[in-house]
Amino acid sequence: MKEPESFADVCELVKAFCEARDWDQFHGPKDLAIGVITEAAELLEHFRFQSDEQSVELLNDPQTREEIEDEIADVLFFLVRFSQRFQVDLPKILLRKLGKSERKYPVEKSKGRSTKYTKL
Repeated sequence: MKEPESFADVCELVKAFCEARDWDQFHGPKDLAIGVITEAAELLEHFRFQSDEQSVELLNDPQTREEIEDEIADVLFFLVRFSQRFQVDLPKILLRKLGKSERKYPVEKSKGRSTKYTKL
């Protein structure tokens, strides 16, 4: 496999992977959303019942780190696939959401705080 040069190249590899296996039939919006949450839960499972310090320490173990990275990749896979199947421009929507978040969480009110925007 040729090393991808950009995120767009990675997305094309995901598309080719799925199309070669005729998986579009299994990749409806509901199914892909379920995939995102299922894989996110598998990511969370690594950190369940761990302190903040223990959670960080998990990333220092090469085998556990690879398992965690695999779960992150699985979440990303489903997000990329959703965006491909249903024409969602990931960079565009992320930038749009960052703009909304900037308005909800102005630096002068939110810096160093985890307070929800409705309570700022």
